[in-house]
Amino acid sequence: MVKPNGKMRRRRLRDLSIVQNTSNSEEANSEQQTVVGSSNVPETLDEPAEFQTESCGTRRVSRNSYGQPVGSEARLLASYLGIISRNANMLPINYESWHHMPDSNRNQALDNIKVSDDYIKKALGKKWRDHKSTLKKLYFKKNISLEEKLRNVPPGMLRYQWEDAVRFWNSKKGEEVSSGQKVGRIQPFEITHRKKDGSPMTSEAGEIMEKLKEKKAEYEAIASIDSSVNLENIDNRIINEFLAPERYGRVRFQGFGVTPAQYFGSGSQQYMPSGNQAQVEVQRLRNQIAQMQVNMVEQIAEMFQQSQKPPS
Repeated sequence: MVKPNGKMRRRRLRDLSIVQNTSNSEEANSEQQTVVGSSNVPETLDEPAEFQTESCGTRRVSRNSYGQPVGSEARLLASYLGIISRNANMLPINYESWHHMPDSNRNQALDNIKVSDDYIKKALGKKWRDHKSTLKKLYFKKNISLEEKLRNVPPGMLRYQWEDAVRFWNSKKGEEVSSGQKVGRIQPFEITHRKKDGSPMTSEAGEIMEKLKEKKAEYEAIASIDSSVNLENIDNRIINEFLAPERYGRVRFQGFGVTPAQYFGSGSQQYMPSGNQAQVEVQRLRNQIAQMQVNMVEQIAEMFQQSQKPPS
């Protein structure tokens, strides 16, 4: 049923619990005492399971050969998992991923479900991720300032959790997690030196971006045939080779306040060419010297042949 405001009326679900289908009351009693986290999986994946609601009584959920709930009651089960996943007190959104969720929170959620097999655990994790993704899409990805995003707390969400999540999504690490790839040091330079229409802010910035792009393509080509080249250090090498050395205590293109120890790790010298990079450079120079020697030998041989010819 749809309310006048366009929102769908939620089906009331209270104290829903899933219990294993049993053949007698004695087994049922022992089932009630099974603790969450124990092995409580059906003997066969397609064995039916049951869940109970305070108002509707016991409902049976059939499973297919993969252990997945099927039939009309499977939707009721999915709805209940969704309700649990949206409980901010039980499953907070200010964790980077489901894997970072503390066991105490997961167990609290699973206390509401007596059959906590792999399917239920995975389904609950997916519901939580979907909920978090929906919040990000509806409230974070709006074209507003960071301050406005922090104030734009979704209904039913705890402010501190929302602010933590927004700051993470807005961070460099959050961008890497979202895109699935690490943000390099060249990318921030391009972002901060382009106009809103995507064109370079100045002709000099455009030339620098083009040269950086060419250098990156060159090193990526080397990395594709040489496994010793670390792809993550390509940006560092390009910047050190193309521009002046790093200023003490600063990391170029990373903004004010970012130190080499923070970016590269304490005591790290990765902002200088790494061992692998140095080996590649040494090999390149050796190849260059070898080619020069070959050219020199060919020139000497040609001069000798010329000297042996009779005068014309």
